[in-house]
Amino acid sequence: MENTVFSLRDLHIVRPGAGAFRLHVRSLDVRQGQLLALTGPSGCGKSTALDVLAGILRPDSGDGSRFLLHTADGETDMLALWRAGRLDALARLRGKHLGYVLQTGGLLPFLSARDNILLPCRCLGNMGRRLEAVWNMATALGIDRLLLQMPASLSVGERQRVAIAQALVCDPQLLMLDEPLANLDLASQRATVHVLAKLNRELNMTIQVVAHDLNMLLPILTGAVYLLDGHPHYADMHKVLDSDLLTHLYGTQVQVVTTPQGDMFVTPTPDELQDQPQDMHTAAEVAQLHHHEHGNATNGSAAISAENR
Repeated sequence: MENTVFSLRDLHIVRPGAGAFRLHVRSLDVRQGQLLALTGPSGCGKSTALDVLAGILRPDSGDGSRFLLHTADGETDMLALWRAGRLDALARLRGKHLGYVLQTGGLLPFLSARDNILLPCRCLGNMGRRLEAVWNMATALGIDRLLLQMPASLSVGERQRVAIAQALVCDPQLLMLDEPLANLDLASQRATVHVLAKLNRELNMTIQVVAHDLNMLLPILTGAVYLLDGHPHYADMHKVLDSDLLTHLYGTQVQVVTTPQGDMFVTPTPDELQDQPQDMHTAAEVAQLHHHEHGNATNGSAAISAENR
């Protein structure tokens, strides 16, 4: 499919053990240039789903399953690589085409910021002009003065920007971030959002962000995939910003506020009683709230179903 980065059909995402769940991805296309949030309550499978897309976790699949990655090098059947045990090929794909920023940053503590950033290039044997690229990237991210420092001497926000630089050093087609704004102060959150917006706007980079709190990201998101009781949906942001839907999503009263300037933000209802029971819900109730049609989104489409285990 033209301008598609990922194409998934009839794919199962499973997390065993305590808090187990099973997602059945019936149909999902991630398009070039989208900036998507993957959101939902804690434990619903956001990070697990992102790990599957990044080729870190193996999905379950049947005869009709499809998991394709479309890059400048052509189409890659990710399931075929998993079935053949080609972990080396999956690692090279991640290094070359998929930038991934862990919630913890994932920096090696015994390497300087510069050497952490260069690590993917060393692993791929693709140093070339990367030193110049690292300097330019560090300058753009405001971490050029930090390149020789060790991760332990950096603040949380600084480590986050080093991790983003590491994910970008090999010019990936898709950038994935797991809770990139968690544990950051307001200034660092704004700086991170500014970087993501710039990458998306100027490079048409496809970006997927796992997030609980959408407020800081709202101005730059094109859509969201929200996971609710193991029942994911894709929607444009204006359809996600629905008080009833978000109340069901998070199990507590939520309101969507619009300022006179037209800005929107999501906040808990201030007068909710402390002992008020959580707003529990069934898949049938969620389906009634989900009042938009699959596949009609401006920037992409998804039709996803799930089964709880």
